[in-house]
Amino acid sequence: MRAFTYEPPPSRVIFGRDAFDVLAVEVARLGARRVLVLSTPGRRADAELASNRLGLLSAGVFAEAAMHVPIETARAARAAAARLGADACVAIGGGSTIGLAKAIALESTLPIVAVPTTFAGSEMTAIYGLTEAGVKRTGRDPRVLPKTVLYDPALTLTLPARLAATSGMNALAHCVEALYAPDGNPVTSLLATEGIRALSRSLPRVIEDAKNIDACADALYGAWLAGMSLNATSMSLHHKLCHTLGGTFNLPHAEVHTVVLPQAVRFNREAAAVAMRTAADALGAADAALGLFDLAVRLGAPVALKDIGMPADGLDRAARLATENPYANPRPIDFAGVRDLLERAYCGVRPT
Repeated sequence: MRAFTYEPPPSRVIFGRDAFDVLAVEVARLGARRVLVLSTPGRRADAELASNRLGLLSAGVFAEAAMHVPIETARAARAAAARLGADACVAIGGGSTIGLAKAIALESTLPIVAVPTTFAGSEMTAIYGLTEAGVKRTGRDPRVLPKTVLYDPALTLTLPARLAATSGMNALAHCVEALYAPDGNPVTSLLATEGIRALSRSLPRVIEDAKNIDACADALYGAWLAGMSLNATSMSLHHKLCHTLGGTFNLPHAEVHTVVLPQAVRFNREAAAVAMRTAADALGAADAALGLFDLAVRLGAPVALKDIGMPADGLDRAARLATENPYANPRPIDFAGVRDLLERAYCGVRPT
């Protein structure tokens, strides 16, 4: 018998077409009266639409969310929430916007209603990240877990193909690492395995036809499972590397995950053999690392750090930062091994 502890997140999830239509009802259900709507500049139109639907419940829009949640942006958003007397936040967008809502909740405990428009899954986690002076620090706190999540596939129909592909690969990383996390359990393994299946079968269909709402719904389903998996388990080397690369070199978050994932899986291949077989089977591949790399290629996603802005002379620094305070990982962490992993990721070498 395998002993384990599993604590499901106390979030309310509404999934399906037209889920966005119940936004005002769900906000009122939390008892909120003045809601700050958050987005990136590119999603301002969606934020304005959400604000209009909230009517008198809306306190205004803050459309300045940015990748990796710079501390300056977090402070500006916190100040805006305080100035407007906000008692809740609605975050509409991907990980950057939801991350900004978490930064506000971390200090104010304002409840969050998340409306994800990508396939990353961060809306289901109590994990937050803040970047200051070129260093991204992450943590976990139950205060930042969204109270309600509205999954409406119609909101993903305008998602650019590259972002759809890379955000989905980001979610796959959550699933894969959950399979070999030291605090994993049978429940998280089931969630992660089904998440890999859902994402690997749906993402190619989304890329082929961005208006395929059933494929988008299947990808959102996979993202939900991925977030559930990540929230219940510890992160390992893959996430440590992505946080280091993203925060230190300001690389695009989802694309970093996409590039690093196959190489990190290759790094852990022998040390987590059972988990890798499970991941490979869910991918429909003979090998997990190769299956993930080939999926990224099929989706037209990047597979090399050099193609997404990583400087070659930063690899040593990244390897040092990633090994100074490493996360738990199946294979022991050493500078030489991580440096080799990064070199492969930089060049985009197929992980044979």
